[in-house]
Order: sequence, then C-alpha cells, then structure tokens
Amino acid sequence: MDYLACFRRLMAGNSSPWVPNYELGLWGQTKNRWIAEGLPVDQVYLGDMFEGEPFFRLDRRAFIRIDCGPIPRFEYQVIEENDRYLIARHEDGVVTKALKEGTVAGTRPCMDNYLEFPVKDRKTWKEVKKRFNPLTPIRYPLWLDKLVKMWQERDYPLCLLGNGSFGLYSQLRRWLGTEALSYLFYDDPALIEEMVEFTAEFLLNLVEKVIIQVQPDYFNFFEDCAGKGGPLFGPEIFRRFFSRPYRRIIDRLTNAGITSFWVDSDGNIDVLIPLWLEVGINCFWPLEQASGMDPRRLRQKFGKAMVLCGGLDKRALSKDKKAIEEELYAKIPPLVEQGGYIPHIDHIIPPDVPYSNFQYYLELKWKLLGRG
Repeated sequence: MDYLACFRRLMAGNSSPWVPNYELGLWGQTKNRWIAEGLPVDQVYLGDMFEGEPFFRLDRRAFIRIDCGPIPRFEYQVIEENDRYLIARHEDGVVTKALKEGTVAGTRPCMDNYLEFPVKDRKTWKEVKKRFNPLTPIRYPLWLDKLVKMWQERDYPLCLLGNGSFGLYSQLRRWLGTEALSYLFYDDPALIEEMVEFTAEFLLNLVEKVIIQVQPDYFNFFEDCAGKGGPLFGPEIFRRFFSRPYRRIIDRLTNAGITSFWVDSDGNIDVLIPLWLEVGINCFWPLEQASGMDPRRLRQKFGKAMVLCGGLDKRALSKDKKAIEEELYAKIPPLVEQGGYIPHIDHIIPPDVPYSNFQYYLELKWKLLGRG
C-alpha cells in the first residue's frame, strides 16, 4: 500500500483504505503516572509523539524543523524566586511568573502568568526584529543536505516546519502579548500591518532554501487564537490584517508543490473557518471538544471543503471503557467513511487518564481504523 498516496487522498477530502494513527503527546505528569502504572520505559520513546511511536503503533510523519525564534536568544534571567513561584525572563524575551509546585518535565498544573513581552512600542519593535534574520545559517538543521536526500525518498508525510513554529497572529502575540496586541489593532494599525508583513517576509525567505530542494506534503499555521467563547479577534480584523499575508504565503508554498494547509488552534474557531477556507487553508485541528468543535457538526456545516484532524474528547479517556466506546464509535466510523478525517485526541493527554484507559482507547481505535 502506498501510505503517502493515502495521506494525500485524505488531505484532498477523500476516503482512503489507510488512515494514519496519530496522537499529540503527554503531559509530564501523565508520563509519570503511566510509568507508575506499568508503562515500560525501556520500550517507549516519549520525546515527541507527533513523529510516531512504534510501541503504541503510532504512524510515522516527519517535520522540517527550522528555527523560527529570535537569534540570538534573549538571555535567560531569574528575576525572583521562592519556594512557591519563579519569575524569569525566557529566551523569547517574555517574563513569566510560574507556580513551582507540581511541575514535571516543564509542564505545570496551571498556566503561567505573563508579565512582560519584548515588544512594547515602535522602538522596542525595531530592536526585536533585528533578531529575526531569516538567512541566519544556524536556523537550519545540521546536515540539512543529508536530511533532504532522506525526505526526497520518503514514504511518509512531511510537514514544513515543526509543530507550533509559526503563525501570523501567534507571532504577534508572542511579541506583544494578548492584551497589548488587542489594543494595538485599533491604536496603531499601521504598526500591526508592518509587523505582519515582516512576519510573512521572514517566513518566505526562511523556507525558500528548503522548498527548492524537497516537496513537503503540508504546512501548519500555529495560531492558537481562541477560547471556549470564540476567537480573540473577529472577521474584520482577519480581513484587514491577515487575509493578504496568508494568501501570499500559501500561493508561494502551493507553487512549491505543497497541497494542504493546516491551522492548529484550541478553542472555538467557527467564525474564522470560512475566512481560512477562503485564503486556501483546508485542514483544522485539534478540534477541542470542550469548546464545541465536534467534527460531525463541522462536517455537516462546512462539508468536504475542510479536512478534520482530532476531535476525540480527552475527557472520555478519564472515565471508563463505556465512555471511550461511545466517543469512538460515534465519530470514527462515519467520519472515516466520508473521508478527509484523521481521528486523534483533541489535545495532549492530561494526567487524569489512566494508562489502562489509554491502552484500551488505542486498541479500539486501531480496530475502527481497520488496522487489525
């Protein structure tokens, strides 16, 4: 079976005899729990489940990991620390206050407080953008020529950039923070336009060296721009600031042979989906169930125009086998039959999921995908 051809069929919205078995990863606390419950640590690679995991029979895909961050990095600086929390400036220039209790492998039981961002005005923007030279050689993987040769001969899907690397809105938020960015759309729209154009130009110059040598299968925009009640910006903002840069990026990457464009965002993004479809984005994930992003509803509303990935409620895995069965039987068979759907949990797996439940979930999903 030509697995890559099957993947491309799915990305075109069609049904396929083979559907990938993907998952997104674990909290550090989840990993510790599963080890205590019998996960064989000498047999499992848990560094990056996005690329697959043989022990769990997760299928392979690869990512062209190019460094999209500031170079040189900001100097890490501890500003204040006690037994309860840590305030520090990170390599991206952001200052956070983090609760120390319960932290495992960098994952925390609650979100950090974001106290300061590197861009505050035009003066600081002028300084920050000096760190985003797209032609800096160390942005590219070591031995890129060897990787390119391997990718040219691949039989698995290849994504341009690593997960969570690049987005138009998300890059602005990394520089400014949500609150300051929300005001700046109205207080200084010319500066926003300048920053978005800079971001698009940066990305296109950054990837050119790679896309002239190898043809990835898809590109993922990491935006993460919504909550349960909806997106952090509306259609008017989208059309004014983002439509043209999206089209510019997608047109160039389409000319390079990339045929599928994804958006990664938690929350309810319903109102923005028609606009993303309009600029050429066709795949949406992870379809957070707590925010109402039911893939069955989305398929009924938007039809085959959109490809769906995810949408299996992580909360069902913390309950019992019956809850897992109800969730998987309700979504996987009908959506897989229709085509253009890759089922997986709607986020990384939280620590309230027992290892035995995840094992049962994987076995049932494997069966419903017709894999055994």
